[in-house]
Amino acid sequence: MLARDIGIDLGTANVLIYIKGEGIVLNEPSIVAIDTENKRVIAVGSEASEMIGRTPEHVKAIKPMKDGVIADFEVTEIMLNTFIKKIKARSLFTRPRILICCPTNITPVEKNAIKEAAERTGARRVYIEEEPKVAAVGAGMDITKPSANMVIDIGGGTTDVAILSMNDTVTSSSIKVAGNLFDQDIIKYIKDKYKLLIGEKTAEDIKINFANVYDPDKKEKLDVRGRNLVTGLPHTITITQDETKTALQDSINKIVKSVTNVLEQTPPELSADIVDRGIVVTGGGALLKGLTDLLQEQLEVPTLIADSPLTCVAEGTGLLLNDIKQLENNNK
Repeated sequence: MLARDIGIDLGTANVLIYIKGEGIVLNEPSIVAIDTENKRVIAVGSEASEMIGRTPEHVKAIKPMKDGVIADFEVTEIMLNTFIKKIKARSLFTRPRILICCPTNITPVEKNAIKEAAERTGARRVYIEEEPKVAAVGAGMDITKPSANMVIDIGGGTTDVAILSMNDTVTSSSIKVAGNLFDQDIIKYIKDKYKLLIGEKTAEDIKINFANVYDPDKKEKLDVRGRNLVTGLPHTITITQDETKTALQDSINKIVKSVTNVLEQTPPELSADIVDRGIVVTGGGALLKGLTDLLQEQLEVPTLIADSPLTCVAEGTGLLLNDIKQLENNNK
């Protein structure tokens, strides 16, 4: 049996794995549940995600990735090993080649940590590519020509902004403002205004299904349940969609500023291309209601959501794996 080439989108929120010739075979949360008393791994991925906020004190649900980089090397290795065993990508006689993605502007030490974690899963060879480049390829953008393509990749831990031309990054930015911070913004807003403590899953649900950052409906309301910080008892409050815009405003402004900074550093000829072609937004954050409308208004450039924003990076790894020689050149 020949070893299979695999692409990994090692995200702060989710891990997606693409097997060449098969497509995306795994999409699970980047979470590991561990019993702290005996250091035993209880669950990984979706099963571990179900345990967040619902376990005894000695069981911890750990997110080993933070802001797009490895925060806990040992737990990341456990997580990757579990996922690679699950998809049966290696055997006693075969070891896969792995393409794994990282945010732009990370340090060489952080990049090496990601590479080493992949190598320790038993990979024959590991290639590293920057996430916005891979996202652009997965979104169907042709980055090989001498014309500009702009992508904003809003993941769980980072927002990566890049302008790409001739298979390379012209200018880029990476900020630690993305989906996980949006959840924390919602938690903080409700805690400060209503003295109600809500969990991460509740905040995420508000973000995905209710929040609107551009044109919120002031009449739209949502009941939110949590623990009253004054009485300590379960309590329900009602928020408006307009409040979600207020809660997320600071973080959204930081993303707009980051995109503006990248555009300001772009050569004039390439800027003209971007006005013609527009900006493509990928990652889970692309699905935040009203975000692309707000970006288009603020930047005065056409802004579109990729056809499949959640899987762009994983699909991009699959396309890049078709040209191993190019990966070899990029990783010299």
